[in-house]
Formats: sequence, structure tokens, C-alpha cells
Amino acid sequence: MNYSIWKTTVIVLFLFLALGQADVAANPDPGEPVYGGTLRVALPEEPPGLDPTTNTSAVIDRVLYNNVYQGLVRVNRDGEVVPALARNWEITEDGTLYRFYLREGVRFHNGKEFTAADVLFTLNRARGEEITVPNPEYFAPIEEVRSISPFTVEIKLSRPNSSFLFDMARGDSVMLPEGVSDLKARPVGTGPFEFVRWKSGDSVTLSRFESYYDEKIPYLRKVVFEFIGDPSTRIAGLRSGRIDAIPYLSSPEHALTIKEEKSLKVLEGVTTWEVILAMNNSDERLADQRVRKAVNYAIDRSEVIEGAAFGFGVPIGSHMSPSNPNYLDLAWLYPHDPEKARSLLKEAGYPDGFKAVLILPANYELELRSGKIVADQLGEVGIDLKIKKYSWGQWIEKVFGNAEYDFTVMGHAEAFDISIYANPGYYFRYDNERFQEVIRKAESETDEETRRKLYSIAQWIIAEDVPSGFLFSAPSLPAMSTRVQNWWKDYPLPVVDVTEVWKEG
Repeated sequence: MNYSIWKTTVIVLFLFLALGQADVAANPDPGEPVYGGTLRVALPEEPPGLDPTTNTSAVIDRVLYNNVYQGLVRVNRDGEVVPALARNWEITEDGTLYRFYLREGVRFHNGKEFTAADVLFTLNRARGEEITVPNPEYFAPIEEVRSISPFTVEIKLSRPNSSFLFDMARGDSVMLPEGVSDLKARPVGTGPFEFVRWKSGDSVTLSRFESYYDEKIPYLRKVVFEFIGDPSTRIAGLRSGRIDAIPYLSSPEHALTIKEEKSLKVLEGVTTWEVILAMNNSDERLADQRVRKAVNYAIDRSEVIEGAAFGFGVPIGSHMSPSNPNYLDLAWLYPHDPEKARSLLKEAGYPDGFKAVLILPANYELELRSGKIVADQLGEVGIDLKIKKYSWGQWIEKVFGNAEYDFTVMGHAEAFDISIYANPGYYFRYDNERFQEVIRKAESETDEETRRKLYSIAQWIIAEDVPSGFLFSAPSLPAMSTRVQNWWKDYPLPVVDVTEVWKEG
């Protein structure tokens, strides 16, 4: 280990008493399941397509993950990686060879039997050049995929990767039928629900897959995901009974009033959703660490949480949620200190501050509110932000795709995604070799405790260097009719898994 990493290790170990884990409570016993019925779920935006393997949009997983598509493994409501299409697996001691034993008797929704050939097709497709996957790093460690038998697959890694099994449980890694060419409009999976129709601008409808290998689930006969951009309209639909559930309350103040209504309920849990003020580190001004630190000293996180999320949420000082077992509490590192912010700006050559543009996603209420508060706070130290609202499509194209922005506020919902700061081509345009080295070591470390320390070092590095303004971890606040039972209280992935949900009466 080189000196810089060793020095950071000492700092992190000295701070290790701050290391915390989220206290994740289990759902209370909801009683005996009820079969049948239609569940209507309201989401704020429509997916740009229905192929989670070729598009980064989280709303695709919210509709399809484990409902329609399944991987070799999946993440359950407790955040554990558990069997899915693989009934079990073995890993060699050096962590470079995984052998998966597949379930037999599984069929895709088009009637095709699921076999090892589909695993080879799916993973080789993700590693090939014919399509572009949004997160190639999930598949980069794979050296070879081979079929041992029709229902046994071996995956050889070029190096140990501690995140590999979790990456195989993500929506990016769901299994596809061999030979499929385009799934953007008509998904074909192995899950307990099959795709029925996509009514553009309105809804996606799923129905119970009668040939699903587990006859116990799903309980629901049909699920309709409706896309309703206006939060007040979503709430009105819930109150009238036209909508059964809102998985994400984008206006947390509604949680306070919904909780008081006898026919409705709100579950309070944790998510992996880090709300950040992202900065374009390739911008001349923001390439200066002093400016980035000034931005963070100018931010009052408690005011952002209170004003944008009505007190729901946990302040963060690095890119990791308290729901992660590797979480290190670093929110104390940059207390609200406008004078310090002004001093740093002056030192960096901006005694009068500067003007910039803050891009906000138009349909994301939490990000909109957070952005407006942050803009006011930065304005107090001389950073004058002009707010522009982008549609989700514009944001993906211009900000995420081309890094055409100065500042933006975004909730990063992907679980365990701190490694995005190791990618200089990511929309932050952040390039830190020391951080990249630590992430490489963490991802190849097979000892759990050592790996945890390395992830703590990684958190410390970006907390100190502040490539982003770290704001807060968003709460899980799903709202629903009291008739809806067995919903996920906590969201260890940004998904709406309704495979075990039912409606009473």
C-alpha cells in the first residue's frame, strides 16, 4: 500500500467509531395472503424503454425488476443476495470462479425453456460490441462464460471481484432468451408477471404468468403501473381509491397528512438514494478543489432536508447511504460555514463569486426543491446560479450523456454505486487515481473486514476532495391503501417488487 493510501487508512481507522449501520426493521406480519385482484401503482415518470440491460433509467427496474425479469440471483427486501434463476452456486477460494446451478423447468414468457445457453447469450451480449450497456464495469471482470451442462454454468473472472455477485443481482444482469434482438417495447422474461401492453404516455400493464415455476406467487392477478407526472394528481388518485400505491412520495410533506387518514398508510424506511449536488469537474472553476470545498461549506444540509423533504432524510458527507453496511458517517466534515466558503472562493480567485447554471430535472420534486434551496444558499456566498429545468430525456442526453452542465441536483438510486467516481468518463468528469486505486483494491478484496475498511477509505477520499456536494440520503416513504399488504418498507434497490404483495377485500 503506498504512503497516501496508508495515511488515509490511519485517518479512517481513527474515525472508525463513526462507522454506522442502518437499523432495518422487518415489516410486521401482514396476515394470510389473498389471491387475485388488480394493483394500480403510480410512478412520476414513464420509462424511455423496457430493456433494463441497455438503458440506465431507474424507472425501468421499478416496473420490471423481479416482476418480469430475473437474474441468476436477486436482492430481497432485506438487501440480501438470494437465489433466483440459479438455485445455488459455488465460489472457489481465490474468488475467480463461480459455478451456478440453474433451476430446471423455468420458462420464458414466450414459452422457451430457460437453460445455460440463455446465460451465455445474456452475458456475452453484455460483454460484446453489438449493444451498449449502461454499466460495462459490472461485466468487465468476466473472462469467460461456459456451459458445463444444460443447467450448470461457470463464470471465470480475470480477477477477484467482491461486488460480482451483487452486480449479477442488478437489473442490468437479468437473463434474456437466447437470440432476442430488441426488448425496448416488449420485454420477455421469466418472472411471475408477464408483459401485457405499454400504452404510451399512460401505463404499463402486467398480468400473472400462469406457467411461473413457483406456484405460490404472485398473489395479484394484474398490476398496472400508471405514469402521473404531477404529485398532487398522484395523491388525489390515492385518496380517491383510483390508485392503490405510490412507491415513492416525491413530496414528503404528504406523508404527514396521509398517515392521519384511516384508509391510507405510509411506511417509513431507508433507501440507497443519495441526493447530491453534482458538479462538472471538467469546468475550469469547479476543477479547483477550493471552489468545490467552498460550495460544500455554503450548503446547510439540515435546511435542505427540512425544506425539501420535510425533515425526512439523513445528511451525508460522502456518496454512500446509511443503508449500506460499509457506511461511514462523514456529514460533519463540512459544517455550514458561509465565511469559510467566501474565504476559499477569494483564495481561488473569485472574490466576488461567479455565475453558473443549475440544471434540475423537471419531474423530480425532491431534486427540484433541494436545488432551489441550494441555489439560495450558494447565492449567499456569491455563487449566482441560474436554474434551468430539463425533462428526463433532456437530462439523460445533455447532462448524463454529454456532461453539458455546471451544476445539477440528482438522486442516485443505484445501490452501492460509489465506484462511479472511479470512472473519469462519468458525467462528474472526476479523475482521481488514488480513489481509483482504493476502489480496485476494495473490489478485489475477499476478506469482508478488510473490504469494509477499504470502502471507508474510499468514502473519506471523496468526502475530502468533494467532487460533488453531498446532501442527504432520501427516505423510503411508500404510501398506499390499507388494503395493500406485504409491501417493501425499505428499498435496498430502486425497484418496485410486487411479487409478494396482495390486496385485502
